Amino acid sequence: MPRTTHFLDVPDLTGKHAIVTGANSGLGRELTRRLALAGADVVLAVRNQAKGEKELAALRAEVPNAKLELRLIDLASLASVASFADATRADGRPVDILINNAGVMMPPKREVTTDGFELQFEANYLGHFALTAQLMPLLITAKHARVVNLSSIYARSGRLDWDNLQSEKSYRPGRAYGLTKLAMLIFARELTKRSASAGWGILAAAAHPGATITNLQVAGPLHGHPEDGLRARLVRQQYKVPGLYQKVDQGILPALFAATSPDAAGGAYYGPSGFQEVTGGPGPASVPKRAQDDANSARLWTISEQLSGVKFPVRTE
Repeated sequence: MPRTTHFLDVPDLTGKHAIVTGANSGLGRELTRRLALAGADVVLAVRNQAKGEKELAALRAEVPNAKLELRLIDLASLASVASFADATRADGRPVDILINNAGVMMPPKREVTTDGFELQFEANYLGHFALTAQLMPLLITAKHARVVNLSSIYARSGRLDWDNLQSEKSYRPGRAYGLTKLAMLIFARELTKRSASAGWGILAAAAHPGATITNLQVAGPLHGHPEDGLRARLVRQQYKVPGLYQKVDQGILPALFAATSPDAAGGAYYGPSGFQEVTGGPGPASVPKRAQDDANSARLWTISEQLSGVKFPVRTE
């Protein structure tokens, strides 16, 4: 059965301004709750208004003094990302914590967004790249802001196939997903380097939840399939394997550590500390060799700016 055996003390975040994408369910929802419990003002950046309002009400009931706000964003739409960023910048309030969490996992067939990108590539990675770039003025103003990118164990199998980034030539759900999660890890590491060089003062890190039970494992693979069908039952049977999965309140700990702990390091990668990083308390995660290539990291950054049409501030040496 899923288990919870670890807890993380979060420092007082009163007065801190946080944004969590995909905050209405799974990891994002629990991260929002923990940040709110610590006193942070949290923006729930969600795609679905009705689901967002439902969880907003539930969170306010669980954390009576929580300072929460709901805002819509679809990470699979650059126009939606820009609209969210414009509204946030118009507020003028510095952003202390940005958790890039939202995503979709392994839809069985290749889908293309309205922007013309493969769905997972834009929703999981490129949308977050564009969002972070457009929020840079507020992140820099915050001084010592943190950006946390949610990666995955699947990053180990991810490959930057430069001729097939959009799965145009061939689509394999797991490989496409792994590419996006590798990209999120590379993005965090490259953002750290550029922040240090340009003096942005941003601590960027990546984290993965190991094997944590969320709706993500079901929603993606079941895209277009009945939730009570054979495929759904097979997915849910995996949860019954003893010691293989953990609950959400434990799965968030690596990301929560990266976002709040005074011991978190820029450019670091955190995950569960147990066997094969599947379950356990937060600890350093193994960084795939493909995420350590400086030339590929810079190339991905340049391509991402070109594809998104959004640029980060000029890097100074």
